[in-house]
Amino acid sequence: MAFLLHKDENGTEQYGTFSIFPEDMVTNAVSVRFGGVSKAPYDSMNLTLHVGDDEADVIENRRRFLGLFGLDFDRLTTPEQVHGDRIVRVSETEAGRGRLSYADAIPATDALMTDVAGLSLMLCFADCTPILIFDPVRRAAAIAHGGWKGTVRSIAAKTVRAMTDAFGTRPEDCMAAIGPAIGPCCYEVGGEVADEFRKAFPHFADKILSEENGTTRLDLWEANRLQLEAAGLLPARIDMANVCTSCHARTFFSYRAEGPTTGRIAALMAIK
Repeated sequence: MAFLLHKDENGTEQYGTFSIFPEDMVTNAVSVRFGGVSKAPYDSMNLTLHVGDDEADVIENRRRFLGLFGLDFDRLTTPEQVHGDRIVRVSETEAGRGRLSYADAIPATDALMTDVAGLSLMLCFADCTPILIFDPVRRAAAIAHGGWKGTVRSIAAKTVRAMTDAFGTRPEDCMAAIGPAIGPCCYEVGGEVADEFRKAFPHFADKILSEENGTTRLDLWEANRLQLEAAGLLPARIDMANVCTSCHARTFFSYRAEGPTTGRIAALMAIK
C-alpha cells in the first residue's frame, strides 16, 4: 500500500493516488495546489467555490482536475461542508450538484456515497482529513470530511454504517484510505477539544492525544483509522498517506500554515 504523488513531464506534482484501490474499478485522487489558474493567495489549483476565489477560475480548475482522469465534469457532485456528520447517498438525481455553484451543492453534508458508475464525488480540504472508502463487492464508494468536529462525531464509522444500510456493504469487504491532512506533529488543540475526544473515545484516547512542552497534540489520522477498524474494516485494508498538509503547505493548502485566506485541495472518487 502506498500514497503516490504523480508528476507531469516537468516534474511538477499533479495529484496523489492510493494504490490500495483497484484501478480497474474506481478512480481515486487527492489534488495538489499546482496546475490551476487561480491567483494568489489561492494559487493555483483551488477547487472550492466558497473561499473568495474567482468562481470562473475555480470552475476551470475543476474541469482541469477531472480532465486528468477523463471524467465527465457534468457529473461532478459536491456538498456544502459544515463540519457535521450528515451523510448523503448520491443518485442520478443529485449528479452534477455543486459543480458550478456553491449554492447548488448538496446542503449541510460532510460525507457522500454512491454506487452509480461514472458519477464523481468530490470533497474539499485544507488540513481536515479526507477519508476515502470503497466496497469492491457492491461497487460502492464514499468520501468523508474528518475535521476535528466530524472526527469526534465518528463520521468515518458512521459512513461505513451508512454504506451498509444503503448498499448492503460488509465492512470487512471495504478498503479505505486516510489522505493528506494536518498531522500530530503540527496539530495543537485546547483542553476543551482534547476532553471531547477523551469522552468520545475512552478506549483509545491515549493513542490519539499526546502532551508535549505543555501543549496537547491530536492525531486525526490515527483517530480516523481506529474508527474504521472499530467499524469492522480489516487493518490491512486501511491505507495512510502520512503526509502533513501544514508541513507540506507548498504542495497542499493548509489553513493552519497559511491562515483562513487560502485554497482547498480535493479528494475524488468515481466508480468505473
